Amino acid sequence: MRFRHPDGTVVHLSYCTNVHPAETLDGVLAQLRDHCEPVRRRLGRDRLGIGLWLARPAARALTADPAALRALRAELDHRGLEVVTLNGFPYEGFGAQEVKYRVYRPDWTEPERLAHTTDLARLLAALLPDDVTDGTLSTLPLAWRTGFDEHAAGTARAALTTLTERLDALEELTGKSIRVALEPEPGCVVETTADAIGPLTALPGDRVGVCVDTCHLATSFEDPATALAALDAAGIGIPKAQLSAALHADHPHRPEVRAALAAFAEPRFLHQTRTLTADGPRGTDDLPEALSGGSLPDTAPWRAHFHVPLHAPPAPPLTSTLPVLQDALTRLVGGPRPRTRHLEVETYTWQALPPAARPRDRARLADGIAAELALARDLLTDLGLKELP
Repeated sequence: MRFRHPDGTVVHLSYCTNVHPAETLDGVLAQLRDHCEPVRRRLGRDRLGIGLWLARPAARALTADPAALRALRAELDHRGLEVVTLNGFPYEGFGAQEVKYRVYRPDWTEPERLAHTTDLARLLAALLPDDVTDGTLSTLPLAWRTGFDEHAAGTARAALTTLTERLDALEELTGKSIRVALEPEPGCVVETTADAIGPLTALPGDRVGVCVDTCHLATSFEDPATALAALDAAGIGIPKAQLSAALHADHPHRPEVRAALAAFAEPRFLHQTRTLTADGPRGTDDLPEALSGGSLPDTAPWRAHFHVPLHAPPAPPLTSTLPVLQDALTRLVGGPRPRTRHLEVETYTWQALPPAARPRDRARLADGIAAELALARDLLTDLGLKELP
C-alpha cells in the first residue's frame, strides 16, 4: 500500500511474510498464492506491499538461478504484490517448533550473516518495482548479548563496513539503493535505539541505520520522542519501521494478571519481559522466567516481547502497547517530512496466541492480517497521508 505524505513523499506500508514461514522457494510461491493475495483482496486493493522473508535456502536458490528470480518477480506482479523491503533478521528455521535463541544465529560476527545479507540486498534490487529505486532490509542488532566482547564488536563492525561497500557497488551496478537497518531488540547487544548509536556512528556513510520496531521500543520502555530525537542528533537514519505492539500488564503482582500472562508463555518464541524501576529497566529473557523465577519486581507494569495483533488487544486484565505505536508513528511520519518511508506490520505470532485467539484456518488469518493493515492505514490517513491507488 502506498501513501502520499503532505510533502509529496511516497510512504510504503506492507506486512511481513514471516507470519507464513517457508524455507524453500516453492514455499514462498505458495505463500503469495495462499496468503498474500487473499489479504490484498480483502483490502480491496489492486496492489499490496509485502515485507518478504526469504530463509537462507530460498535466498540461495534465487541467487543461483536468475530464471527463478525472474519467475518470482513475475509471480509478484501476477498476484498484485510488490516488495520494497525484506526482513533479513531470521536466517532459517523460523517455523520450527522451538525458535527461541536460535533466531540470533548466525550473528554479525559470523561470515554466513554477511553472505546472506549481501544476497538479500542483490535479490531486493531485482525485485523492486520499476518505479522504485530505494529498498530496505532489516537485520538483527549485531548479536545476542552473551559473549559479545570487544573482539566480537570489531568483527561485526568489519562485516558491516564490508556490507556498506557492497551496497555502494550494487547501486553503481543497478541504480537501486539498498539500505540496511539494525533492529534493536531486548536482550541483544543493541537492545535499544540508544545502544545503536555507538556502533552505527563508527560505520562509514549512511547505508546502515535503525529499524524502529515499536513492540521492541515499548518492551524496553523507551519513550518515542526521546529515542527518535537521539537518533536525529547522532545523524542516524531510520530506513524502516515495524509497526507492532507488545503485551502490557498493569498489575503483575495480582494472581489473575499472572494467570492471564501465563497463557502467552508459549514454547516457540522468546518473550523477553521488562519492568521499569527507579534504576531503569529490569528484565528476564523469557516470560516463563518472569512468572516463575521471582527475579523481576512486580510492583510496576510489565511488558513482554509478544507481538500482539494491532487491532485485537488481549482481553482484560491485559492490554497492548498500541498507544506507543501511535506515538511513534506520529513522530515518524506525522511531521513536515517523513523520517522513514518504509513501514511494515510485523505480527508473526498469530499462531502462538492463546488457543482461543488463534485463527483456525487460512481465511481467518487473512481476515486478521487485513484488519491490522486497515488499522495502520487509518492511522496514516489520520496523520494527513493520502492513500494512493
